[in-house]
Amino acid sequence: MALTETNINQLLVLCQQGNQLAQLEVYSRYQNAMYNVALRIVKETAEAEDIMQEGFITAFSKLDTFKGTATFGAWLKRIVINKSISKYHYNQKTVSLEDSIIADEGEEALSGSEAPPIATDANRVMSCMDGLHESYRQILTLHFIEGYDYDEICEIMQISYANCRTLVSRAKQSLRKQLSKAS
Repeated sequence: MALTETNINQLLVLCQQGNQLAQLEVYSRYQNAMYNVALRIVKETAEAEDIMQEGFITAFSKLDTFKGTATFGAWLKRIVINKSISKYHYNQKTVSLEDSIIADEGEEALSGSEAPPIATDANRVMSCMDGLHESYRQILTLHFIEGYDYDEICEIMQISYANCRTLVSRAKQSLRKQLSKAS
């Protein structure tokens, strides 16, 4: 039987045995989804690729800790999200003065020109989400785009259930305000 027809659980057993073809098959099945998850959080293609690859390395090296209580894809996604959030926070803390100056110059150059019209409502919503506070953007991405429920978000972001509901509510309110300003 070809590896492409193999059940994911069988592939994971082969991966634990060090089968590189099985690892390649798992990688090819999940790479696009994991890249998109990372990209939505870190917003840079090169970093998203690095995070995705680091996520697979971590998953393959810690495969013995995978209990099977969730699907492998959900477990892998959680690894990638945690790595993405960590990288995002690290980048926020290490912004150099030079980067700040360049960003300020870019904003001055853009302030004189009119922004191009947004073609679709989805693009408008995503654009407005980019303007939200980082915690609001992250929680809305996890909830609406990634489809995590409140319990999963609590675990990923390491916050209480009440705090999660409050953050989602405030993030929605903030997004509504952004959308009303954009229209």
